Amino acid sequence: MTPGQQRAWDRSWEHLGADLADLAPGGRRANLLEADGRLDPAAWFGRDAGLRVEIGSGMGETTAALAAAEPEVDHVAVEVYPPGLGQLLMRIEAAGLENVRLLRGDAVVVLRDRIAPGSLDGLRVYYPDPWPKRRHHKRRLVQPETVALMASRLRPGATLHLATDVADYAEWMLEVTDAEPMLENPHGGFAPRPAWRPRTKFETRAEAGGRPSRDLLLVRRAGGPATTDGGS
Repeated sequence: MTPGQQRAWDRSWEHLGADLADLAPGGRRANLLEADGRLDPAAWFGRDAGLRVEIGSGMGETTAALAAAEPEVDHVAVEVYPPGLGQLLMRIEAAGLENVRLLRGDAVVVLRDRIAPGSLDGLRVYYPDPWPKRRHHKRRLVQPETVALMASRLRPGATLHLATDVADYAEWMLEVTDAEPMLENPHGGFAPRPAWRPRTKFETRAEAGGRPSRDLLLVRRAGGPATTDGGS
């Protein structure tokens, strides 16, 4: 971490952040769990509000901007990279945000073990690691079983938002989400780029290099299975 990131971590992590191991019976933040072991957002945020989860928040630029634009909604950023979490803490402090919490750990485990089925108002996955070599594609986050898990954590009508600037990954995302019965694609394909999604320097650089971003905005259907066995 940079000195600034470390200072923000020292000031704010105890209150705003948690490791996945903390959210376990007997863990440091076990008080944030419901009796069934799922996260109790109201206990962490001190209020009842809609909840959005972002997987892979990176350096937190988009996370902080979207949280500032939706102060009435609570946001949990899931990331494994400590400097990125430290940078997000700096952004939270600079903007005076009160509706962001940080969770460090494997996103699939977080969704499976700590997020209740049908509880999220939104789930965002922006620019996940593309694992560009073909033999590594199985490591990509967006896989049929993971998308089923993501869909099961959304309430009916809530949105799963995926974005990538890697063309073959975008096509794979579309194929996988089209095959998921819990999700509906109201655009019938890739969505127009939402004006409200912040344009980061990384996206700008990708566009300049001839790699436009593709967005998928999927809606959780009403009815159908409330859970998936991969995640409940």
